[in-house]
Amino acid sequence: MTTFVLCHGAWSGGWGYRRVAEIIRAAGHDVFIPTYTGVGERSHLASPDVNLETHIQDVLGLIKWERLEEFVLVGHSYGGMVITGVADREFEKISRIVYLDAFLPKDGQCLNDLTTAAQQEHMFNLAKEQGDGWQVPRPDGSIADTVSAEDREWIESLSSAQPLATFTQKLKLAGNHLKIADKVYVLATEKKATPFYQFAGWTRQQEGWQTVELPIHHHLLQSLPEKTAEVIMGR
Repeated sequence: MTTFVLCHGAWSGGWGYRRVAEIIRAAGHDVFIPTYTGVGERSHLASPDVNLETHIQDVLGLIKWERLEEFVLVGHSYGGMVITGVADREFEKISRIVYLDAFLPKDGQCLNDLTTAAQQEHMFNLAKEQGDGWQVPRPDGSIADTVSAEDREWIESLSSAQPLATFTQKLKLAGNHLKIADKVYVLATEKKATPFYQFAGWTRQQEGWQTVELPIHHHLLQSLPEKTAEVIMGR
């Protein structure tokens, strides 16, 4: 049996991994899906002080109190920021790290540094106009036709605003996360103009990385759970 820690993206929660987790558990493995402070079922804890470090601490706390050792760490989208920070501090406990169409930052970078100027401006405007200056609601049309109409309604109904500071706080890294022997980057290739191509391009040139392409949209947790689970399990 293998233990998996699945870290979700922005505007989401542990619920986003529901289908993937069911498949992994059915294969006989143990799965933990932390929901970050201020989103999902923990949205009542949202405040201007919630930042990237808060979410890293959420996962580090899970690792400590569940006494996790030799586990697989997985992050989707914004979750790549979180797992990078976690892995940099707990790399000796992580047997495998998997980035699912996720941000892969370097030392001193925040999520906004890895997006376009137009995207950054849009996030700040959303926070200013709809989030009291510190919360970013899920952008209209961000799901669009990437999932079925039923799944789109499900995702939108459960989406919560994301604290802006999680996008703007820069990550301090020692580089320990790169010491993990088994590293995987999964690129969703259905849409060509995404920020994630830059990370897949980098991992292809590095030793110790496996780069996987899936012909699917960014919301692969909902639209391709079986294949996503297989990749996570290393099949």
